[in-house]
Amino acid sequence: MHEEFLMGNEAMALGALAAGVRVVAGYPGTPSTEVLDTIARRNPGNVYVEWSVNEKAGMEVAAGAAWSGARSLVTMKQVGLNVASDPLMSLAYLGVKAGMVVLVADDPGPISSQTEQDTRTFARYSKLPCFDPSSVADAYHMIQDAFELSERLNTPVLMRPTTRIDHGYEAIQVADPEQWKDCQPDGFQRDPSRWVIFPKLSRRNHELIEKRNLELRGQLSAYEGNQVVPAGDVCPTPRLGIATHGVSYTYVQDVLGRMLPADQRPRVLRVATPFPFPDQLAEGFLDGLDQVLCVEELDPVIERSLLELAGAKGIDVRVRGKLTGDAPTAGENTLEGVEAMLWAFLGLEAQCQEAASEGQGSGAGQKAEPAAPEPQLPVRPPVLCAGCPHRASFYAVKVAMKGRKTIYCGDIGCYTLGNAHPLDMCDTCLCMGAGINIAQGVYHVEPDTACFAFVGDSTFFASGITGVVNAYYNQANLTLVVLDNSTTAMTGHQPHPGTGRTAMGQQVKPVDITAVLRGIGLTEVRTVDPLDQEAAVRCVREVADQPGVKAIIFKSPCVVLTKPQAHSQVDRDRCIGCRRCISQLGCPGLYWKDGKAAIDQTQCTGCTLCEQVCPVGAISGGERL
Repeated sequence: MHEEFLMGNEAMALGALAAGVRVVAGYPGTPSTEVLDTIARRNPGNVYVEWSVNEKAGMEVAAGAAWSGARSLVTMKQVGLNVASDPLMSLAYLGVKAGMVVLVADDPGPISSQTEQDTRTFARYSKLPCFDPSSVADAYHMIQDAFELSERLNTPVLMRPTTRIDHGYEAIQVADPEQWKDCQPDGFQRDPSRWVIFPKLSRRNHELIEKRNLELRGQLSAYEGNQVVPAGDVCPTPRLGIATHGVSYTYVQDVLGRMLPADQRPRVLRVATPFPFPDQLAEGFLDGLDQVLCVEELDPVIERSLLELAGAKGIDVRVRGKLTGDAPTAGENTLEGVEAMLWAFLGLEAQCQEAASEGQGSGAGQKAEPAAPEPQLPVRPPVLCAGCPHRASFYAVKVAMKGRKTIYCGDIGCYTLGNAHPLDMCDTCLCMGAGINIAQGVYHVEPDTACFAFVGDSTFFASGITGVVNAYYNQANLTLVVLDNSTTAMTGHQPHPGTGRTAMGQQVKPVDITAVLRGIGLTEVRTVDPLDQEAAVRCVREVADQPGVKAIIFKSPCVVLTKPQAHSQVDRDRCIGCRRCISQLGCPGLYWKDGKAAIDQTQCTGCTLCEQVCPVGAISGGERL
């Protein structure tokens, strides 16, 4: 064993390697991405790693490996589980042979996601066991426990870290590589009665799953991650308890440690396996309590489980939380928010006010004098990077279609930021790949609307191709705009089928987007450099007027992947102060100074877009790659 200072995602990656994982697949999505990246980087040489085209594909690759006797891991974020839910729901009925862990990183807040989904709720829905770590060290050990439980029960097991665990850091003890398990796969063994899903098999396995999960409730009560702290007596009347999980448990312990002496702290139930719920442990926790506050994010999973348990066992206890208005129903928990909940629940607010009115000094159960308010930090809205080719692509379409009735259907990626002013080029955004089909729906209702659908190159492979097939087959009229910057930029520049590079560093022949589109049947497919604005605008005008489904591929590498060759500069004598470069492009490298446009040389990449927009040629010096 040795100590390493690790990010939570890195810890889970090393935990999976220590557990003997042999096949790892996934799709990049913050906050989960670094798990697969770390495994690829620390690969001992016997682990197959891939960035799959989407989460569904990753789930099925991992299932095939587990059916062949190899421990497997599939990674994604919570919205990716929606894409992978089809195979996962059936896999829950068929089961696996070797251990298979489905790591789903939830994003309370949400900080970088479309939704605030709670995978603990999905665990109950899919009837799959779920682990919920409270720290980086927990995450390292729990993923190993998840593999063991999966293999023992022959079922996929969910691992549900959240953003603060994924991206938190801790110095922890980890196994040396020579201590990692060597789980040799024994290969796929044909057995249609086990691996081919039919209604009769599903009905039989459903009954077995329900029986298994009932037994697990008792077994998981003894799991060391589930615990009651302290295990002894409860604090005096009113007898109060707190039930919590994940990073919220850390917040609760931190607040109680500062708020009350050890002998006055309420009993705390920490739930590490939200499904199946550890009923026996929870029943012991409730014994002797009058009230319980559930501190959790996002759904009232623990709260509902305790209510069900109290009702079934006839336990007279009041369970409070989200359902009673004692905890917020949305957003991630914070240390300050948990502190406020605990002050109110423990009745210390009233004690503090009473002590203050009597002139008593500070002491246990009393808040310190409020500090002076901190100054507000400046707000930095999300914005496309200086020199981002997507800005040039959006601007070319905007100029070309000025004055026409249009709709611009966006997608998930950096280019979602095209909705910001002054570009204002994203009218809809639902989920990955949806823009192409939404544009079709608008066309069928308003055929006089020029419908555009923007999609990135990575998203095109993940979920865009089927939308184009649907549009072509059903005779829609739309312009597909593929923003090809040769990477998966938003999640950290992972490779995809169009880059010609795999997660394991292999150089392969890239999948040609133009060839794919022509294979579907499109006859009008153009490729143009968006940073050549004259050619880009002309291309949009020509293609948009063609009937049917047609495509423009704006191809220019992500500015993070290219080194700036030169910086643009403003000739202040020639600048007429029209603000056109600033008001139309919204580039963060441009700003206003003393009545003239100015360029931040630390941000400028010399893309020349502002030079082409300036009506008097006052900007020059850039050098487009």
